[in-house]
Amino acid sequence: MNKIAALTFVALVAGSFAAHVSAGTIPVYGYKVVHVYPHDPQAFTEGLFYEDGYLYESTGERGMSTVRKVKLATGEVVQRLDTPPGYFGEGIVSTGTKLVQLTWQEGIAFVYDKASFRLLGAFRYPGEGWAFTRDATHVYMSDGTPTIRILDPANFDRTGSIDVTADGVPLQNINELEWVKGELYANVWQTDRIARIDPGTGHVVGWIDLKGLMDKVRLADLSDDVLNGIAYDAGHDRLFVTGKRWPSLFEIRLIRQPHLP
Repeated sequence: MNKIAALTFVALVAGSFAAHVSAGTIPVYGYKVVHVYPHDPQAFTEGLFYEDGYLYESTGERGMSTVRKVKLATGEVVQRLDTPPGYFGEGIVSTGTKLVQLTWQEGIAFVYDKASFRLLGAFRYPGEGWAFTRDATHVYMSDGTPTIRILDPANFDRTGSIDVTADGVPLQNINELEWVKGELYANVWQTDRIARIDPGTGHVVGWIDLKGLMDKVRLADLSDDVLNGIAYDAGHDRLFVTGKRWPSLFEIRLIRQPHLP
């Protein structure tokens, strides 16, 4: 598929998605920007989480994929490790003293020491890897399909799954994940929406509409530089979002819209 055809296809899918959301019964939330932080405009964000005062970030693209520890206030990268050559980095999660990074189509997850970023090992998994998050007892993994995998954080064996639906329709292109107050927040790839998912039922119980958050004239490639990256500071109830190669990371507060758009 050539680039023009690909962009046309993406536009059609996005339009269909927006029409479905507008016609549905799921509550929609807007946002208020609380604070804007700098973000590396070269970081092709695939995974993001907040822990102990820092952001941890996994970036993608072959030959440019990295694992990073970042100061929130300044965007300074205080630790960085290149993903092994030839691999496209995706989601990232913390498990005790380790970081685990997915790769897109290679079926390999890399395990790093969280303190030193030293590569400790790797393990295999079936299918694609898109994103990770976790709660106190489980790791959750997306692979671009409507099914979120539930994994054991000790050995990453699959222990269950969540089939995600919105108004009864399977939700495709589930991307970056974050655990927020008992819900799974999920970017929907190539849209300006985040789905709020009830992990018990798989139902989308809210949409977060982030249209207009990023000034698109500041982005180099509108087809790739899309919303992707959610982090939550549970200690201070702060929600952060960014995108691939976005020059800014936003702290936002959700606002319930009185009616569907």
